[in-house]
Amino acid sequence: MTWADHDSARGWDDLRAAVLAALGRVPMQPAGAPAWMLLSEATVGGSASSGQGGRYDDSDRAASSEDSEAERSRLIALVELARGGDAEAFGQLYDHYQVPVYRFLYYRTRSTTLAEDLTSETFLRALRNMAGFRWQGKDFGAWLMTIARNLCTDHFKAGRTRLELTTEDMGVHDDSTEGPENEVLAGLTNDVLLDGLRQLSDEQRDCLIMRFLQGLSIAETAEVLGRSEGAVKQLQLRGVRNLAKLMPAGWRDD
Repeated sequence: MTWADHDSARGWDDLRAAVLAALGRVPMQPAGAPAWMLLSEATVGGSASSGQGGRYDDSDRAASSEDSEAERSRLIALVELARGGDAEAFGQLYDHYQVPVYRFLYYRTRSTTLAEDLTSETFLRALRNMAGFRWQGKDFGAWLMTIARNLCTDHFKAGRTRLELTTEDMGVHDDSTEGPENEVLAGLTNDVLLDGLRQLSDEQRDCLIMRFLQGLSIAETAEVLGRSEGAVKQLQLRGVRNLAKLMPAGWRDD
């Protein structure tokens, strides 16, 4: 899948629909069968193999989750060049992955300034550690997301800031499609959902952000979280159910 180009508006719609399905407000399998149709099932293929790679001879374990074979090959080649110190290649990797890394950090922090700072730090750390990057069946984008997640966690643990309640650049999707089901879906705004997300545990929140808003597969999410794919499925299921419990009372009441 091309999670670097994931449609964030569609991701919000899917998360909203999953929450409403958990509340019994919409059918579990509506026409179109979106990604959340089976909340505990993987919807995108992918795997992460284990193994030990040498310094630059582990290309047989190279991995990329891009749909296009040409794009997979291009990104893998860029990573190989960047591991060897090619600054231009790393710059192209930055161009490809900067937006999804920033989005994750913004949804996590709700602060544009903090997300920008942590995004810059993510790529600085990646640059410093490129020579030590090992494929081992890992997707480079998932490696970046792991760095971003760890930076965010460390930042809040250190108590340098508090979550900010800004609502700018939320990517609110104004769906003007017809039908009562779409009216129900539009009733829960992205702002309300994001307020609920910030009340979940770190793992559940990050799982839902990566799965719905970033478009990562079960396998990629498992790699970032350091959990098994089965554990990620359960995190997603529990996360959606707990998020549903945090919705305004009018949505939870029968």
